[in-house]
Amino acid sequence: MNRTKLILLWLACQVATLGGDEDETISSRCWRYREEPYYAIWVKRINWLFDDPDHCRDAFENEKVKRERYRLNSPPSEACGQG
Repeated sequence: MNRTKLILLWLACQVATLGGDEDETISSRCWRYREEPYYAIWVKRINWLFDDPDHCRDAFENEKVKRERYRLNSPPSEACGQG
């Protein structure tokens, strides 16, 4: 990966810390909000950075799998009267 792409990738990671779920990647978040013009632009940029036209969509799908796996492996919450 060339220096410009690395810098842009670093910037994208910094932007990710400015909101959203701390466990969600910026790629996944951009795909989730892809209907909004701001995020639609970032989907194109991030996909270009990774040289993968489906990078953001794939990241979003991986996040869904990860969240479901976590949900299934988490103990019931005592706050819900299940524990």
